[in-house]
Parts: sequence; structure tokens; C-alpha cells
Amino acid sequence: MYKMASYRRILGSVLVEAGSTSRDVVVLDADTARSTGVIEFAREFPHRYFNVGISEQDLVATAAGLAISGKIPIATTFSMFIMRGWEQIRNTIARDSLNVKIIGTHSGLSDYMDGSSHQCLEDIALTRVLPGFTVLAPSDPVLTKILLRESILEHYGPVYIRLGRENAPVLGYEEKDYPIGSLHIVVEPVDIVILSYGAMVGVAVEVSRILRNNGISAGVLDVYSLKPVDREAIVKYASRVNMVVTLEDHSVYGGLGSIVAEVLSETIPSKILRIGLEDRFGASARSYLELLDYTGLSPAKVAEKIKDSLRRLRR
Repeated sequence: MYKMASYRRILGSVLVEAGSTSRDVVVLDADTARSTGVIEFAREFPHRYFNVGISEQDLVATAAGLAISGKIPIATTFSMFIMRGWEQIRNTIARDSLNVKIIGTHSGLSDYMDGSSHQCLEDIALTRVLPGFTVLAPSDPVLTKILLRESILEHYGPVYIRLGRENAPVLGYEEKDYPIGSLHIVVEPVDIVILSYGAMVGVAVEVSRILRNNGISAGVLDVYSLKPVDREAIVKYASRVNMVVTLEDHSVYGGLGSIVAEVLSETIPSKILRIGLEDRFGASARSYLELLDYTGLSPAKVAEKIKDSLRRLRR
């Protein structure tokens, strides 16, 4: 199984780095600094750290005000809690295209112990519909650092960044440019292609290894930029394979599965298998991998779903 690193520690270190680079960087928190890793920024730059308490609507509205004043505000808390401020995100940030960076940690199923109330399976759907918003979900620790730096210090405009808890898959990314609006080929596609993002890219790589042992060559694409998405690359690789698979720890409604289906329905006919949470919530478990297995998203169970779909396709 692949190794995993801490998204929270990565976030804390990059925020300190960004704060050292620009005095305009400020961080806002909804009383979760120790859980998200933001405590590192608070210790280094106490006068540029604002804890608004358990009030996510105020978190968003205050970040909007700081952006209007010329600061680079980074609003952080658990992804699930951020969605409580969706109306303010829409009406104060999106409508005015403000330079606010919203970073949601503990996304998807990564908050395995706290159960479905803390597991955010709807955030991609809710943020990608907002005009002008960029939506990112990095996987590997190196990719996470690069996209955080670019989003905070180089990219102007509203951004939502989806991070997990302790489950960043170590995939060997290099220190180079990974442009927003692109994707990355992790395993070259031949028979089928699996598109994924965030922590589930590691699962997709494991699925590819299992399928290879069964005579199926499955490529893996890391769609770290969900909006804007690399439409040309999706069409290019879909046209070369027998089946397209999307894999995510998000609802199958509105997430990557929907994005890919939208792109391909307008371009080329393709067989698409969407794998994610199907009209259900998560659950509490003793470990992240145990929860993946329970919800049918472990490498072994995903591989079986793909093999079953391929068998039906060949009938």
C-alpha cells in the first residue's frame, strides 16, 4: 500500500512560508487551528491570525472584507464546516470575484473517526457551480505545496482548495510547475483510464497495480484542477481507451464523475463508470483505510467494480 503524509502539516508549513514572503497574507480560522495545522502560522504571525470562533459565516464575511482592503486572506477550517458559509461565499466572495483563498481540510472520508457529520462529500459540487471560482484538490505532498503556493501568492481570484487530514498519498511528484487548469499523468493509459483527485489518486494507483496483475492495463490521471478542468486532455485520453473510470471520496452527483460525464457528453461517446459515494453518507471507522473498504472505495473493491463493468461491456 502507498505511504501517506499529513495534509495538515503541509498546510501549516506552506502558510508560514507564504506569510514570510508577503506581509499581506493573513489567515482566518474558525477555532480549528490545532486540527488544521494553521496553529503554525498563528505562532509565527500572531498579529496576522484571526480566530473568529465557531462562526463560519463570519469567517467568510471577514475574509471578504480583508480582501477588499488589499490583503490576501486565507479562510481555513474543516471542509464540512466551511459549507455552512456557502451563502456568504456566493454573495460576498464569488459575486465580486474577491481574492480569498478558502482551504477546507478533513475533506471526503479522511475524518474517519468523527463520522458522517464531519465528512464532506458535497464540497466539489457546491464550489464548482460558483462563477469565477477555481477549485483544486491536490494529492501528493509536493503537489500540495506547489498548488498552495501558487494559489496564495500568484493566482488572483477566489479559490477553494480541498485537503484531507493525514492521508496525502506519497506518489513521487517532482518540484516543478503543475499549472492550474491542467492534469498530471501518473500512469499512462492503455486499456482503461482512471481519473481521480486528492487522496484517492493513491487508491487509483493501487487499483492500477491490481488490474495489471489481472491483465488489464489501467492508466491513472490526477485531475488536481477540477475547475478549470483540462477538457482537451480528458477527451484525448478517453478517445484512446475502452472505458473511462472516475474515482472520488465525494458524492457521484456533482463531483468529478459529473464533470467528466459533462465533458464527454459534449464531445465523444464514451463508456463511463463513476465510482464514489452513491446517494449515501459516510460512517465512523477506526482507520481511513477501514472506512474506504466499508464504503466500497478500497483498492480491492474498486478493482472488482471495474472488472465487473468490463465484463458487462464485453457481453
